[in-house]
Amino acid sequence: MPNIRKPAVAGLFYPAAANELHIQVDSLLHQAESSTQSPPKALIVPHAGYVYSGPIAASAYAQLRAAQNRIRRVVLLGPSHRVAFQGVAATSATVFRTPLGDIPIESATQLADLPQVQTLDAAHANEHSLEVQLPFLQTVLSDFSLIPLVVGDASYADIAQVLDRLWGGPETLIVISSDLSHYHDYHTAQRMDRATTQAIEDLQPERIDYEQACGRTPVGGLLLAARARGLQVDTLDLRNSGDTAGPRDQVVGYGAYAIH
Repeated sequence: MPNIRKPAVAGLFYPAAANELHIQVDSLLHQAESSTQSPPKALIVPHAGYVYSGPIAASAYAQLRAAQNRIRRVVLLGPSHRVAFQGVAATSATVFRTPLGDIPIESATQLADLPQVQTLDAAHANEHSLEVQLPFLQTVLSDFSLIPLVVGDASYADIAQVLDRLWGGPETLIVISSDLSHYHDYHTAQRMDRATTQAIEDLQPERIDYEQACGRTPVGGLLLAARARGLQVDTLDLRNSGDTAGPRDQVVGYGAYAIH
Protein backbone atom coordinates (compact mmCIF):
# COMPACT_ATOMS: atom_id res chain seq x y z
CA MET A 1 0.00 0.00 0.00
CA PRO A 2 1.35 3.44 -0.89
CA ASN A 3 1.96 5.95 1.87
CA ILE A 4 -0.13 8.88 0.63
CA ARG A 5 0.23 12.49 1.67
CA LYS A 6 -3.30 13.75 1.01
CA PRO A 7 -4.20 17.34 0.06
CA ALA A 8 -4.35 19.68 3.05
CA VAL A 9 -5.43 22.96 1.43
CA ALA A 10 -7.61 21.87 -1.50
CA GLY A 11 -10.77 23.93 -1.31
CA LEU A 12 -8.88 26.68 0.54
CA PHE A 13 -5.91 27.77 -1.56
CA TYR A 14 -7.17 26.22 -4.80
CA PRO A 15 -10.31 24.36 -5.96
CA ALA A 16 -10.95 20.90 -4.53
CA ALA A 17 -12.87 19.71 -7.59
CA ALA A 18 -10.58 18.32 -10.28
CA ASN A 19 -12.48 19.83 -13.19
CA GLU A 20 -12.63 23.30 -11.61
CA LEU A 21 -8.95 23.13 -10.68
CA HIS A 22 -7.98 22.01 -14.18
CA ILE A 23 -9.91 24.90 -15.74
CA GLN A 24 -8.40 27.47 -13.38
CA VAL A 25 -4.80 26.34 -13.85
CA ASP A 26 -5.23 26.10 -17.63
CA SER A 27 -6.68 29.60 -17.69
CA LEU A 28 -3.83 31.04 -15.62
CA LEU A 29 -1.23 29.39 -17.84
CA HIS A 30 -3.01 30.52 -21.00
CA GLN A 31 -2.77 34.13 -19.84
CA ALA A 32 0.95 33.83 -19.07
CA GLU A 33 3.65 34.50 -21.63
CA SER A 34 6.31 31.97 -22.53
CA SER A 35 9.90 33.10 -22.89
CA THR A 36 11.91 32.51 -26.04
CA GLN A 37 14.83 31.42 -23.85
CA SER A 38 15.65 27.79 -23.21
CA PRO A 39 13.70 26.25 -20.34
CA PRO A 40 15.03 27.22 -16.91
CA LYS A 41 16.96 25.01 -14.53
CA ALA A 42 15.13 26.45 -11.53
CA LEU A 43 12.13 28.58 -10.64
CA ILE A 44 11.22 30.75 -7.67
CA VAL A 45 7.44 30.98 -7.36
CA PRO A 46 4.89 32.30 -4.83
CA HIS A 47 2.58 30.10 -2.76
CA ALA A 48 -0.55 32.02 -1.78
CA GLY A 49 -4.09 31.15 -2.76
CA TYR A 50 -4.48 31.05 -6.53
CA VAL A 51 -6.77 34.09 -6.57
CA TYR A 52 -3.90 36.09 -5.10
CA SER A 53 -0.66 34.67 -6.50
CA GLY A 54 -1.84 32.26 -9.21
CA PRO A 55 -1.17 34.65 -12.12
CA ILE A 56 2.37 35.31 -10.89
CA ALA A 57 3.08 31.60 -10.38
CA ALA A 58 1.70 30.85 -13.84
CA SER A 59 4.21 33.24 -15.40
CA ALA A 60 6.97 30.95 -14.10
CA TYR A 61 5.36 27.63 -14.96
CA ALA A 62 4.60 28.80 -18.49
CA GLN A 63 8.36 28.76 -19.10
CA LEU A 64 8.30 24.95 -18.85
CA ARG A 65 6.16 24.32 -21.93
CA ALA A 66 9.15 23.48 -24.12
CA ALA A 67 10.50 21.10 -21.46
CA GLN A 68 7.25 19.20 -20.91
CA ASN A 69 8.72 15.85 -21.90
CA ARG A 70 12.30 16.53 -20.79
CA ILE A 71 11.76 17.15 -17.09
CA ARG A 72 11.28 13.88 -15.24
CA ARG A 73 12.22 14.93 -11.70
CA VAL A 74 11.25 17.97 -9.63
CA VAL A 75 13.10 19.00 -6.47
CA LEU A 76 10.65 21.20 -4.54
CA LEU A 77 11.59 23.25 -1.47
CA GLY A 78 9.44 25.60 0.57
CA PRO A 79 9.42 27.15 4.03
CA SER A 80 7.62 25.63 7.01
CA HIS A 81 4.61 27.67 8.14
CA ARG A 82 3.19 25.39 10.86
CA VAL A 83 5.95 23.30 12.41
CA ALA A 84 9.18 24.59 13.93
CA PHE A 85 12.23 22.38 13.46
CA GLN A 86 15.92 22.46 12.67
CA GLY A 87 17.18 21.77 9.19
CA VAL A 88 15.33 20.26 6.25
CA ALA A 89 12.40 17.83 6.40
CA ALA A 90 12.04 14.98 3.93
CA THR A 91 8.96 12.75 3.95
CA SER A 92 8.25 9.05 4.32
CA ALA A 93 5.30 9.38 1.92
CA THR A 94 5.58 7.51 -1.36
CA VAL A 95 2.84 9.55 -3.08
CA PHE A 96 1.65 13.16 -2.93
CA ARG A 97 -1.99 13.44 -3.95
CA THR A 98 -3.86 16.41 -5.42
CA PRO A 99 -7.31 16.59 -7.02
CA LEU A 100 -5.51 16.13 -10.35
CA GLY A 101 -4.00 12.79 -9.35
CA ASP A 102 -1.02 11.22 -7.63
CA ILE A 103 2.66 12.15 -7.92
CA PRO A 104 5.27 9.51 -7.04
CA ILE A 105 7.85 10.55 -4.43
CA GLU A 106 11.48 9.78 -5.12
CA SER A 107 13.35 8.74 -2.01
CA ALA A 108 16.00 11.32 -1.13
CA THR A 109 18.68 8.70 -0.49
CA GLN A 110 21.39 11.10 -1.75
CA LEU A 111 20.76 13.21 1.36
CA ALA A 112 20.89 10.42 3.94
CA ASP A 113 24.29 11.40 5.32
CA LEU A 114 23.61 15.14 5.60
CA PRO A 115 23.10 16.17 9.25
CA GLN A 116 20.67 18.98 8.33
CA VAL A 117 18.21 16.55 6.68
CA GLN A 118 15.68 14.46 8.59
CA THR A 119 12.44 12.66 7.83
CA LEU A 120 9.64 14.62 9.47
CA ASP A 121 6.15 13.94 8.16
CA ALA A 122 4.61 16.44 10.58
CA ALA A 123 6.30 19.24 8.64
CA HIS A 124 4.58 18.09 5.44
CA ALA A 125 1.14 17.18 6.76
CA ASN A 126 -0.46 20.64 6.60
CA GLU A 127 2.17 22.63 4.70
CA HIS A 128 0.78 24.64 1.80
CA SER A 129 4.02 26.06 0.37
CA LEU A 130 4.75 22.82 -1.49
CA GLU A 131 1.20 21.66 -2.12
CA VAL A 132 0.04 24.69 -4.10
CA GLN A 133 2.82 24.14 -6.66
CA LEU A 134 1.73 20.62 -7.51
CA PRO A 135 -1.32 21.28 -9.75
CA PHE A 136 0.79 23.63 -11.87
CA LEU A 137 3.50 20.99 -12.22
CA GLN A 138 0.94 18.30 -13.02
CA THR A 139 -0.50 20.50 -15.76
CA VAL A 140 2.68 21.65 -17.51
CA LEU A 141 4.79 18.47 -17.23
CA SER A 142 4.28 14.91 -18.36
CA ASP A 143 5.23 12.09 -15.98
CA PHE A 144 7.60 13.17 -13.23
CA SER A 145 8.70 12.18 -9.75
CA LEU A 146 8.97 14.59 -6.85
CA ILE A 147 11.48 15.20 -4.08
CA PRO A 148 9.59 17.44 -1.61
CA LEU A 149 11.55 19.17 1.15
CA VAL A 150 10.23 21.54 3.81
CA VAL A 151 12.80 23.99 5.14
CA GLY A 152 12.98 24.92 8.81
CA ASP A 153 15.78 26.69 10.66
CA ALA A 154 18.75 26.24 8.35
CA SER A 155 21.51 28.23 6.70
CA TYR A 156 21.86 29.16 3.06
CA ALA A 157 24.89 26.88 2.93
CA ASP A 158 22.81 23.99 4.29
CA ILE A 159 20.33 24.41 1.45
CA ALA A 160 23.00 24.88 -1.20
CA GLN A 161 24.58 21.59 -0.09
CA VAL A 162 21.22 19.82 -0.43
CA LEU A 163 20.69 21.29 -3.89
CA ASP A 164 24.20 20.32 -4.99
CA ARG A 165 23.37 16.70 -4.16
CA LEU A 166 20.10 16.80 -6.10
CA TRP A 167 21.09 19.13 -8.97
CA GLY A 168 21.09 16.47 -11.67
CA GLY A 169 20.98 17.30 -15.37
CA PRO A 170 18.33 18.63 -17.77
CA GLU A 171 15.88 16.03 -16.47
CA THR A 172 15.80 17.77 -13.06
CA LEU A 173 13.91 20.98 -12.29
CA ILE A 174 14.38 22.83 -9.01
CA VAL A 175 11.41 24.81 -7.66
CA ILE A 176 11.68 27.15 -4.68
CA SER A 177 8.40 28.30 -3.11
CA SER A 178 8.45 31.75 -1.52
CA ASP A 179 6.28 34.81 -1.15
CA LEU A 180 7.91 38.21 -0.65
CA SER A 181 7.02 40.98 1.85
CA HIS A 182 4.02 40.60 4.13
CA TYR A 183 1.34 43.02 5.35
CA HIS A 184 2.84 46.38 4.41
CA ASP A 185 0.97 49.06 2.54
CA TYR A 186 1.02 48.81 -1.25
CA HIS A 187 3.83 51.29 -1.96
CA THR A 188 6.05 50.10 0.88
CA ALA A 189 5.66 46.55 -0.39
CA GLN A 190 6.56 47.62 -3.92
CA ARG A 191 9.73 49.28 -2.66
CA MET A 192 10.73 46.28 -0.53
CA ASP A 193 9.96 43.75 -3.23
CA ARG A 194 11.95 45.66 -5.83
CA ALA A 195 14.95 45.59 -3.49
CA THR A 196 14.48 41.85 -2.94
CA THR A 197 14.18 41.28 -6.66
CA GLN A 198 17.41 43.17 -7.30
CA ALA A 199 19.19 41.01 -4.71
CA ILE A 200 17.81 37.87 -6.36
CA GLU A 201 18.88 39.04 -9.83
CA ASP A 202 22.34 39.86 -8.47
CA LEU A 203 22.60 36.42 -6.80
CA GLN A 204 23.17 38.15 -3.48
CA PRO A 205 21.09 36.37 -0.79
CA GLU A 206 23.04 38.24 1.89
CA ARG A 207 20.95 41.31 1.01
CA ILE A 208 17.62 39.59 1.71
CA ASP A 209 16.34 40.12 5.25
CA TYR A 210 13.86 37.87 7.04
CA GLU A 211 10.88 40.17 6.47
CA GLN A 212 11.56 40.42 2.74
CA ALA A 213 10.71 36.80 1.88
CA CYS A 214 9.09 34.03 3.89
CA GLY A 215 11.10 31.49 1.90
CA ARG A 216 14.30 33.45 2.33
CA THR A 217 16.32 30.38 3.37
CA PRO A 218 15.55 28.12 0.38
CA VAL A 219 15.79 31.11 -1.96
CA GLY A 220 19.21 31.96 -0.50
CA GLY A 221 20.43 28.40 -0.88
CA LEU A 222 19.39 28.35 -4.53
CA LEU A 223 21.12 31.67 -5.19
CA LEU A 224 24.36 30.36 -3.68
CA ALA A 225 24.17 27.24 -5.84
CA ALA A 226 23.36 29.31 -8.94
CA ARG A 227 26.18 31.75 -8.24
CA ALA A 228 28.69 28.90 -7.93
CA ARG A 229 27.59 27.64 -11.35
CA GLY A 230 27.64 31.03 -13.09
CA LEU A 231 23.90 31.03 -13.76
CA GLN A 232 21.66 34.08 -14.15
CA VAL A 233 18.23 35.07 -12.88
CA ASP A 234 15.46 36.58 -14.98
CA THR A 235 12.50 38.27 -13.29
CA LEU A 236 9.27 37.13 -14.93
CA ASP A 237 6.66 38.90 -12.81
CA LEU A 238 6.56 41.10 -9.72
CA ARG A 239 3.24 42.08 -8.18
CA ASN A 240 1.38 41.91 -4.89
CA SER A 241 -2.08 41.05 -3.62
CA GLY A 242 -3.14 44.66 -4.16
CA ASP A 243 -2.68 44.07 -7.88
CA THR A 244 -4.60 40.79 -8.01
CA ALA A 245 -7.36 40.29 -5.45
CA GLY A 246 -7.10 42.31 -2.29
CA PRO A 247 -7.04 45.73 -0.61
CA ARG A 248 -3.91 47.87 -0.69
CA ASP A 249 -3.50 48.74 2.97
CA GLN A 250 -1.90 45.38 3.86
CA VAL A 251 -0.54 43.38 0.95
CA VAL A 252 1.64 40.34 0.32
CA GLY A 253 4.33 40.49 -2.35
CA TYR A 254 4.77 37.88 -5.07
CA GLY A 255 7.63 37.38 -7.50
CA ALA A 256 8.35 34.83 -10.21
CA TYR A 257 11.93 34.20 -11.31
CA ALA A 258 13.67 31.82 -13.72
CA ILE A 259 17.26 30.67 -13.28
CA HIS A 260 19.11 29.78 -16.48
